[in-house]
Amino acid sequence: MHPEQVAALARRRDLPALLDQHVPLGPDQAAVRLGVRRRDYDEVVVRLGFLASVGSVEIDFKRQGGVTSVPLYSARDIALLDVTRPWVDWRAVRETRPGRRSVLACLAPVTPDRDRVLLAEVAGMARVGRAAVVNWRRRHPDFPAPTAGTETHPEFERAGVVAWLLAHDKITLPAGAGQAALLVRGDMGATGRFRLAAPWLGLADDIEGTDQLSGWVADDTDADALAALADGYVGATLTRLTAPGASPLAVLGEMRVTDRFRSGSGGLRITLEWPARLRGTASHAGGGVVRHGGPYARTGEDCVCERHDCGGLDPVAWCSEHGVAAGPVLEWHAGGGLRCVQLTRGRAVASACG
Repeated sequence: MHPEQVAALARRRDLPALLDQHVPLGPDQAAVRLGVRRRDYDEVVVRLGFLASVGSVEIDFKRQGGVTSVPLYSARDIALLDVTRPWVDWRAVRETRPGRRSVLACLAPVTPDRDRVLLAEVAGMARVGRAAVVNWRRRHPDFPAPTAGTETHPEFERAGVVAWLLAHDKITLPAGAGQAALLVRGDMGATGRFRLAAPWLGLADDIEGTDQLSGWVADDTDADALAALADGYVGATLTRLTAPGASPLAVLGEMRVTDRFRSGSGGLRITLEWPARLRGTASHAGGGVVRHGGPYARTGEDCVCERHDCGGLDPVAWCSEHGVAAGPVLEWHAGGGLRCVQLTRGRAVASACG
């Protein structure tokens, strides 16, 4: 290729996505891309038959056995496994510890001539109702014809259905595993920036619950630095968290590293936890969580503080009731968090009761 062509290709914003879709992967690379142990990847390919090799490459290991044929697998097929096999608990597979039995062990293998899906599973892939798939069959003459089953419960070849769903934009090819970006401040003021690959964010829906974030770190150095920041007396403050599928959030404190898990492929996955009541909206300027105080008593007519929907206040120095000289008369909480929601609901109930 001419150097200008190479330069033009390198300038493409979607180059990482193109490589992620089209570059074939060896078994070790495929296991990392899927985020599972190598032995679990072998289970997926060899015993369960979820993936088939698309080619091979000859590698000369010289003193370690000479030339060996290494199978290659489609990066697109690997990326689609979460979509095309929605009934597999992939999160549990990815978090299986070394020496533990994988959840894949209890699954039955498939063969190419028996890898069929019902309408309900097609709906699960596309995240729609079964009625929507029935409508697609009626409206689109190119929808794959059933290969088995009955008129009421037809069965379709999985590969053909997946190809049709992709061609009609009913499913999208997942990009890379994604990353979460964290800005963390320890209780002694030290700060650090970190990235977690393939993050999983679990947010509690109760003020007494616990939020959890897990993901793969780049190396032990990052894991040690993050653990050191969170090891103080009051844990760490999560100044800003940007994660796929979630609005930027922050946590007032008490963040801890609760688990470090090394997979069979050598990756290091860590888990962070914090009280859900401390989670709120991240500030747009300067980082940190937006917060305000809920007054312990009903505010007076002379209060000039900025008010929020939950009844919280941002006090100003010249307020005769909540100014600097008035003392600590506010219960501080994370703005936009669960405590905020709880207070808002309490005000609504009080208003309804007259």
